[in-house]
Amino acid sequence: MKTEVEFDLNSIMAQSRSENFPVVLKALPARPRAHLLAVYGFARLVDDIGDEYDGDRLAALDWLEAELYLARTGGATHPVMSQLTGSLTELDIDDEPFLALIEANRVDQRKHRYQTQAELAEYCTLSANPVGRLVLAVFDAATPERIALSDAVCTGLQLVEHLQDIGEDYTEKGRIYFPADELSRFGVDEDDLGAERASKPLRKLVAHQCDSARGLLCRGEPLVASLSGWARVTVAGYAAGGLAALDAIAGADYDVLRKLRTPSKVRTSIHAVRLVALHRLTDAKTVRAARDAATRWRRR
Repeated sequence: MKTEVEFDLNSIMAQSRSENFPVVLKALPARPRAHLLAVYGFARLVDDIGDEYDGDRLAALDWLEAELYLARTGGATHPVMSQLTGSLTELDIDDEPFLALIEANRVDQRKHRYQTQAELAEYCTLSANPVGRLVLAVFDAATPERIALSDAVCTGLQLVEHLQDIGEDYTEKGRIYFPADELSRFGVDEDDLGAERASKPLRKLVAHQCDSARGLLCRGEPLVASLSGWARVTVAGYAAGGLAALDAIAGADYDVLRKLRTPSKVRTSIHAVRLVALHRLTDAKTVRAARDAATRWRRR
């Protein structure tokens, strides 16, 4: 299997340039920079196997899980996994978030439809939230309060990515990340997702989902305010990228089936500066608000 999974390290890492947010700031000190790149490389490799591998994807994901355990002892064979060894050794993290990302891609192989928002939220606990927890671990900033806020932000970022990839997910992968009850509520047929232009009902549904995503991303405000130094700047950049992507979708009148404008670097910077400038401290009230926002989203 190791010779078959030939996703090149350089091509995997190059994908960071196409993300909504700055994966790693150039000015970031060497140690956190290396850890963030290692985490990104792993997350990207998992997704590439789950989305693009031509062979038995479930077997390849099993292989990757074995590589994770080998990486703990410096015995991994894939360059991406070898790159991860230093982070596994230095950081206070267990295997759970990495295993969750692998499991999310296993889910993608067998589940292509979601009936409710709650089902989709459960998927996001595997596909998105672990990344935020790893980022907090890189900066030694993981607390229960911050994790609650981070989970909301990461779910919001996942929703944004789903919105941007609606057409590709449906036509190329046969997947729909809109809950079926939402499609029915807005009068959207599955075939609408494969059209050249978004119908009016689809645009209304996308606008609704954008509102949900923005509400979750706004939980980045108290999260960023609770952090300091490079952790504050880095997390602000992630949330800002998601908000800028939502701005781009709105600017296209919610027609996500056309070629969307990429998130503006200017808009991303404006959102990031605003977030970094906030001085509100995280307290029990803001954490409850984050959890309430996530709960409301799941119940829709």
